[in-house]
Amino acid sequence: MEVIRAKSAGFCFGVKRAVEKVYEQIGKGRKIYTFGPIIHNEEVVRDLEARGVSVIEGIEELKALDEGMVVIRSHGVSKEVYDLLEKKGLECVDATCPFVKRIHDIVEKESGQGKKIVIIGNPGHPEVEGIKGWSSGEVEIIESIEQAERFTNEEKNLAVKEEKICIVSQTTFNYNKFKELVEIFLKKGYNVSVANTICSATEERQTEARQIASQVENMIVIGGTHSSNTRKLYEICKEECENTYFIQTLDDLRLELPKAASPVGITAGASTPNNIIEEVQNYVRINF
Repeated sequence: MEVIRAKSAGFCFGVKRAVEKVYEQIGKGRKIYTFGPIIHNEEVVRDLEARGVSVIEGIEELKALDEGMVVIRSHGVSKEVYDLLEKKGLECVDATCPFVKRIHDIVEKESGQGKKIVIIGNPGHPEVEGIKGWSSGEVEIIESIEQAERFTNEEKNLAVKEEKICIVSQTTFNYNKFKELVEIFLKKGYNVSVANTICSATEERQTEARQIASQVENMIVIGGTHSSNTRKLYEICKEECENTYFIQTLDDLRLELPKAASPVGITAGASTPNNIIEEVQNYVRINF
C-alpha cells in the first residue's frame, strides 16, 4: 500500500522544545513537576511519570507545593502562576512556546491600554486560559459563528461599537475559521485591531493535511485525544475525505482496506512523537 505522509506531521518546534527541557532535568537530583501535562499525548506523559516527573493539575496544587522544580509547558500559563512561583521561591523552567508568549505580550499591552480582549479559540483549553490570564480587563472567548454573531448583536448602541477591541487567536485554531469570525466583527463596524496569532506551523500543517486528504480515499490522523490541534486536523481532513480515522496509537487502528485502494494519507498533531507516526506508517504499508 502506498502511503502519503505529511511532511509537517509530528512535533512542532514549541512542543519539541518543551519535551526536551523536561528530559534534560531528569536525573539532576530534584523533584520535577510540570504545570499540566507537558503535551497532550498520553504516551509521552506516561513515560515521564515512569521517570519520576509529576503533573500539577492547577493553581491549588501549585499553592500546596513547597519544593521542587516546575516546568511550564508550551501552552503557557497566566501571570498569576508566574507570580505564585516567585512568591513561593520555586525554581521554574519556562518552556512556553515563543508564539504563545507573543500573544501574552500583546494581550498585556493592549488590555493595559484599555482595549477589550477577544480570544478566538477553545474555552477551557490551557493555552487559551493562559492567554486570558494576561489581560488586565475584560476578556471574551469565541469559537463559533453563533457566538460571534451574538456578541456583535447583543449591544446595539454606538458607545459599544466605539469601544476598542483587540482580537487574538489560539495558535492552533483553524485559520479559515479565524478569518470568518474576524469578518463578522469587521462587517458590524466594530473598532477592532486584529492580531493573527495562529502560528505558521499550524497553518502549514492544516494546509498540507487538506491537500493530502483531498487526493486519497482513506486518511489517518494521529494524536492525543485531548489535543486541540489534532482535533482540528481531523475536522479538516474529514471535510475532504469521508474515510478519515482519528487514532492515538497503532492499537487504535481498525482498518479494512481493499488491496486496490488508493494511497492512504497520514498526518499527525503537534504532540505526536515520530516513533508512533512511523509505526502506523510501516504497519499500513506492509499489511495492506
